[in-house]
Amino acid sequence: MVQALAIFRALADSTRLRIVALLRSMELSVGELAQVLGQSQPRVSRHVKILCDAGLAERRKEGSWVFVALGAHAKVQPILGALDSWNEADHWTVADEARLAAVRADRASAAAEWFEANAGQWDAIRSLHVAESEVEAAMAKALGDTPMGSLIDIGTGTGRMLELFAPLARNALGIDRSSEMLRLARAKLSERGLAHTELRQADLYALPLQDGGADAAILHHVLHFAQQPGAAIGEAARVLSDGGRLLIVDFAPHDREELRSRDAHTRLGFSDEQVLSWFSGAGLAPAQIETLEGGELTVKLWLGRKTGMESKKVKAA
Repeated sequence: MVQALAIFRALADSTRLRIVALLRSMELSVGELAQVLGQSQPRVSRHVKILCDAGLAERRKEGSWVFVALGAHAKVQPILGALDSWNEADHWTVADEARLAAVRADRASAAAEWFEANAGQWDAIRSLHVAESEVEAAMAKALGDTPMGSLIDIGTGTGRMLELFAPLARNALGIDRSSEMLRLARAKLSERGLAHTELRQADLYALPLQDGGADAAILHHVLHFAQQPGAAIGEAARVLSDGGRLLIVDFAPHDREELRSRDAHTRLGFSDEQVLSWFSGAGLAPAQIETLEGGELTVKLWLGRKTGMESKKVKAA
């Protein structure tokens, strides 16, 4: 009864109901919520605190930004089901959805402009962390040297992952939103004679593959650019066959705030708890976690296997 009272009290305000509806679509910073709601950040922060205290939302601090997401599925899902059954769309809902679309567009536009401007020096930009050779060696160890069937490299950039791992695949697909990145990748892969690779301009939230169409997927330093990391992982899991593997390489949490403004990073790294939570929601069993230190930023590897076959015990390195 105490929990129910806290939940209903938290929802007894139109702004907090709007916040819950917005968080269904994507994680948002407090500043972005304020932008969509047309309210001050301090006022929005107070509403967010009430939702968090009731377990309906969660806050995560990244540098000077605070991101807000929905709370635990078991607690939030009944509330969302009730809201859906009432199905009351009003002018606030329409306005909030329009402003949320504008936030998405602003994020995507900023990222696209940065990628197009920096495509030629993309590989050098990654030098902030431990040597790329060490990262690539760890990836090769995680994936092994046995044939992997069909491979998809999500956010392929200049095609480096295809250079490394396409030789182990029966066929390989690289996708990227940036036409300039794909132009450079085509030139590179052509030079390497990797005729069984294909490149397509596509979005990581809408991969051009049918369900179960890939045996392995790679997200190499892509997730920190994603507006919705959990959704990106879910879409990668969708295209994996039973027992298929997803390898994510990205940064551990850090406070390099300038990377957000200078290099278009949306997120300042990820914790094991965050990634494993997204794995669980996407039907992926954790198979390996590895930490690579030695650079300005710590690099993490997370390997997940699509459930449908017995999963391996997590190995932390």
